[in-house]
Amino acid sequence: MEEIKYLIAGDSALVISFGEEIAEEINEKVLLLCERIEKENIEGIIELVPSYRDVCVFYDPLETTFKQITENINQLLKEELLPSKKERIKNIIEIPVIYGGNYGPDLDYVAKKANLTPKEVIKLHSSREYRVYMIGFSPGFPYLGGLDERIHTPRRTVPIPMVPKNSVGIGGKQTAIITIDTPSGWWFIGKTPLDFFQINRFSISTLAKAGYYIKFKQIDEEGYNTILNS
Repeated sequence: MEEIKYLIAGDSALVISFGEEIAEEINEKVLLLCERIEKENIEGIIELVPSYRDVCVFYDPLETTFKQITENINQLLKEELLPSKKERIKNIIEIPVIYGGNYGPDLDYVAKKANLTPKEVIKLHSSREYRVYMIGFSPGFPYLGGLDERIHTPRRTVPIPMVPKNSVGIGGKQTAIITIDTPSGWWFIGKTPLDFFQINRFSISTLAKAGYYIKFKQIDEEGYNTILNS
């Protein structure tokens, strides 16, 4: 088993680190450890926050200690953190996207930067399955891995003051869906008619969770309006 580090994060949290590499196998271990911790219902743990390669554990210092938490988790880590074939269910969510025009005003820029045509950018962007490594930054925001390196695009030097929710963008080596109206330094190539993140008086929901996969599918304006109004 690789070396796993326990890092102090203030007086009521610790980070379990699986290293420095970003890889699907490591992310699988992160999520599986979270499932095991939740199943064990370890006393004093308040919340678990998984990331690409770490798990942040928030706990009540009046009920438990850093030492006790690490001992409990070490017991769980005695079993190999690899999901069985039965557990390897690939949840793929298809996200319809209208590319270019007013919906994706930066498509031409991304294409020019990559020495490609807009159609080639769309084909590259919509041809892959992107793993949701973690949720963060803003409510329901999915950090996606797997963007084709040919369309990696450095972030803007000056952010856009406001980007509408459900816009699909590229920033550096990543692509993602903006889940709420927000400023951004990314380049936006399209928009989905799906409300990716929803909140009301009774519930909070998002279309994808960490460990899921997203596949973008190109649609036209008629298809966009049909889904939007359905």
